[in-house]
Amino acid sequence: MKLDRIYTRGGDDGRASLGDDARVPKFHVRVHAYGGLDEANAAIGVALLHIEDMDVRAVLALVQNDLFDVDADICRPERAESKRQPLRVTPKPVRAIEDQIDHFNEHLNPLMSFVLPGGSSASAYLHLARTAIRRAERDMAELAANEPINSEALKYVNQVSDVLRARALHERTRNRGRAVETRRQSLKRFPPTPPATPLAFSAATRSAVKRSKAAFIPKK
Repeated sequence: MKLDRIYTRGGDDGRASLGDDARVPKFHVRVHAYGGLDEANAAIGVALLHIEDMDVRAVLALVQNDLFDVDADICRPERAESKRQPLRVTPKPVRAIEDQIDHFNEHLNPLMSFVLPGGSSASAYLHLARTAIRRAERDMAELAANEPINSEALKYVNQVSDVLRARALHERTRNRGRAVETRRQSLKRFPPTPPATPLAFSAATRSAVKRSKAAFIPKK
């Protein structure tokens, strides 16, 4: 692929060209889908700035390259009359990423509840990338409900969100990040305030009136 200039003016009218040169509005669900994949890929790039483990970096760099292939797959509609065989995602990368998920999960303790995103920079950015890929997956699922798409591409994107989640949890533990509890866990430490009785409400009102009188300074 050769790009000799950055701008083409092709999208100035609010439409985008698909892989088969068809023109569709930029709000088309297919454009949403591959645009979301591009956003998730960029988010993974940001997360990589905060990850030092070379093995993990290699896995995520491979995911970034694979997402370009998924992009190419999704941007080209499946048409029976197509003269040229387009690039399509195969089962091989799906199996490879499932192996990585199993590997990452081996080093995680069982979760007793949901975990809030955060705890370390790497973990937070990986969670952000996970939510971006989830949105792209939803757009792909909507597209699949209306047009034929490669099922392997949808499987791969689903597995990417899982590998990002597993890695985010591992990064938080690895970097000794602060444990981020769910709201339910936090509430266990702070029992709810009992409902106010009429007597307690009356006492609080008298106390408030007393404090307000003490703070009152008459005008001269």
